[in-house]
Formats: sequence, structure tokens, C-alpha cells
Amino acid sequence: MFKAKDIMKTNVVSVKIDTPIYDAIRTMVENNITGLPVVNDDMTLAGIISEKDVLQLLYDCRDLQEKDGGHGKVGDFMTKDVVCFDQEENLLSVCNCLMKKHFRRVPVVSGGKLAGIITRKDLIKYILEPIG
Repeated sequence: MFKAKDIMKTNVVSVKIDTPIYDAIRTMVENNITGLPVVNDDMTLAGIISEKDVLQLLYDCRDLQEKDGGHGKVGDFMTKDVVCFDQEENLLSVCNCLMKKHFRRVPVVSGGKLAGIITRKDLIKYILEPIG
């Protein structure tokens, strides 16, 4: 049975919980990605900042001047309750999750630390490989 580690991307772009929010947004745009895992200093997963979180921030027109000297940190806006999978998890579980949930990616951890990421696109590509 295939596992999450068999298809996860390991060169994950991530940000820290205290990264200024506009730096995180810039990182997403420059890397053409829709979400970033948020990690603590020890690389344990703290949350995720996604386009949805950023859109909510911009839509709400939150006054960032009140947050941390006008900059606001990723930790102020990220989603904290993150669905993630261990790298040894069955790939079918990951696929079922991404089909049923409204998010586009799931972080993959090993020993509680960020090890990779799997996106819907990664799964589609993996499923089509034997065909193509």
C-alpha cells in the first residue's frame, strides 16, 4: 500500500509563526502557491496560512496598525486547527480527506515535525502516471 511519503513534496516552502503577514503573502505570490505551513522554531507544525485566510484578512479590512507595531504576524491570521498526516499514513486516507474537505493541501509530518506536503494536484498527477 502506498504511503504519504511516497508522493509528498519535501522541499516545502513554510513560514514561522512570527513572520510578518505581508511577508507571508509575498512568499505565496512569488512561489505561486495557495498556502503555507506555519512552523515553530523546532519545525513542529503550528498552523497553515492559506489564500482563504488572506482573503478573509483583506475582506475584513482589519486594522494591522494595532497588531505588533503595524505589521501583524502570521500567527494572528493563520488557521490553527490543521488536518495533517503522518508520512506513514495510507495514501488513500489522504486522497479521501482532500476529496471531502474544502482545502487544497495537507501538511505531512514525521515525529510531529513538518516533513512534506501533498496537494490535490500531486494526487491527480500520481493517479494519472500509470495512464500517461
